[in-house]
Amino acid sequence: MNAPHLPSRPIQALPDQLISQIAAGEVVERPAAVVKELLENALDAGSTQITVRLEQGGVKRIAITDNGRGIPAEQLPLALARHATSKIASLADLENVGTLGFRGEALASIASVAQLTLTSRTADAPHAWQIDGATLQVTPASGATGTTVDVQDLYFNTPARRKFLKSEQTEFGHCAEVVRRIALSRPDVAFSLSHNGKTVDHWNVSDPARRSAQVLGEEFAQARLMLEEIAGTVRLSGFVGLPTASKARADSQYFYVNGRFVRDKLLTHAVRAAYQDVLHGDRYPSYALSLEVDPSQVDVNVHPAKIEVRFRDSRAIHQFVFHAVTRALAQTSATAHGSAPAPQPASSAPLPWIREQQQTSFHAQFAAQPAGGFGVAQNTAQYGALFAGGGNDVSSTTAERAGFGTAAGYASPAAMAPSLPASAYTGNAADSDMPLGYALAQLHGIYILAQNAKGLVLVDMHAAHERILYEQFKMALDEDALQVQPLLIPVTFHADAVEVGTAEENRDTLQALGFDIAALSPTTLAVRSVPALLKSADVQTLARDVLRDVREFGGSRVLVERRNEMLGTLACHTAVRANRALTLPEMNALLRQMEQTERADQCNHGRPTWVQLALSDLDKLFLRGQ
Repeated sequence: MNAPHLPSRPIQALPDQLISQIAAGEVVERPAAVVKELLENALDAGSTQITVRLEQGGVKRIAITDNGRGIPAEQLPLALARHATSKIASLADLENVGTLGFRGEALASIASVAQLTLTSRTADAPHAWQIDGATLQVTPASGATGTTVDVQDLYFNTPARRKFLKSEQTEFGHCAEVVRRIALSRPDVAFSLSHNGKTVDHWNVSDPARRSAQVLGEEFAQARLMLEEIAGTVRLSGFVGLPTASKARADSQYFYVNGRFVRDKLLTHAVRAAYQDVLHGDRYPSYALSLEVDPSQVDVNVHPAKIEVRFRDSRAIHQFVFHAVTRALAQTSATAHGSAPAPQPASSAPLPWIREQQQTSFHAQFAAQPAGGFGVAQNTAQYGALFAGGGNDVSSTTAERAGFGTAAGYASPAAMAPSLPASAYTGNAADSDMPLGYALAQLHGIYILAQNAKGLVLVDMHAAHERILYEQFKMALDEDALQVQPLLIPVTFHADAVEVGTAEENRDTLQALGFDIAALSPTTLAVRSVPALLKSADVQTLARDVLRDVREFGGSRVLVERRNEMLGTLACHTAVRANRALTLPEMNALLRQMEQTERADQCNHGRPTWVQLALSDLDKLFLRGQ
């Protein structure tokens, strides 16, 4: 099919109105975009109180009033001119943007596709002044200090664009979400939102904790961990949701960079990676995080809607966010008491320093722990002995299977018991040093019932033990304590040419991972050794999976994630199983290990390991006091 013949036209300058309408196509995508641009201008003006009034989802009217500095009468025409702004004046300013807006095209773009009226008054002006977006005529008006932008009949002169808008409720929903995002980032500002004359939301000035509870709901407020980390010129603060409060959709994820809401793949991946072994299935975490970084280290001028950013040292930022969230999640509800980790002292070190500093402090944090401080630093053999005697699921060779030594290195349960503190058997339930309390009994061979100062604690013993073993396995690998298990009889299997070639080309990589896989013939591979931690696995399946990952991904980061999956499987099979009768000392020892183990609130599949039933909850069940 021949292309249609287009008439030849001379090159000519476009009219200003058409230029503004072209820009509006990028900036003013829908009513919510207008709300976003006007709210950012209000915050840049130093407002502490902002009112948003919408009609018909923002299509009929958007009126935003603030109590900011206002605009002098002589500058009102410039406020509606294209590429006129008070926020930057040079390239140096553009590379150090400290405001939400900076391009100077939002008001001009909005005025080109809607009927806009701007009313403003400065603190020293006797009265307000008003400018009409169509005629640019400035007239006296009434009004308090601040600015009101009234946008009516959006897309009245571009009906094709208006036809693409959704229903009134859908458009209002998008507008309300924009207000929520901005209100969440600025608890020091009061916001009010109304639709068709009815107040929908109102938030007074408050602190971050209260504002996040108001915006994201009490459910999030009851299942969050506070986070605050400082490294050099970078600071991360906010709240991360507990893994057990995850959602089926990623609709409660708020990340801000220097106060600006962003959807950045780098930051999203860093947070997701921190949750990787505590989330259940395809669930999504909830969080509200704010990253403060030197403006010169981040470029915000990469997207028309300013919703994406680029970092000068993206790897350092990724590692900082990942480790900060990881440390927050490493707290357990039993020991964290809802408090945030102490922020690190500020430093004037340059941004690239973050990588070295974080790596050093992160590993030093564990090295500095006393022998009994964290569960991950303790010897599995001492704990595994409690489950070594009797039972069908856990035998005396637990330590040998786990790769921490031979069974001869284990103490017998009788020898182990006296080394436990007396409080491991009985104690005062109000003892704050034992947040999970003391065991009372075992229910159906599955759950441990314990009593603490708050009431009743229910523990899934298999899930709890699984997390303890999993963290200990990971620590052994992280400390380069990986032991290789030679196979007495090599496991041979038929392989295709690709698998044989992968084994020969990546021999060094495979050996670094603890595998010795050699080609016996063009169609046969032999596995001579595997990591001791994984020697109980199906060797042939394991070898095929490793070869596939090395071939597809080069054997780096993805193999680490694969390693965690394999360790999770091993921990699951090694952990104490249902219907295994435990004594009170064994149950109390498990509770103590949970209190000392990172991420002990969930197993490595993301399921909870324990729940708390307060005395007030039990009283309600039996109608006590009613």
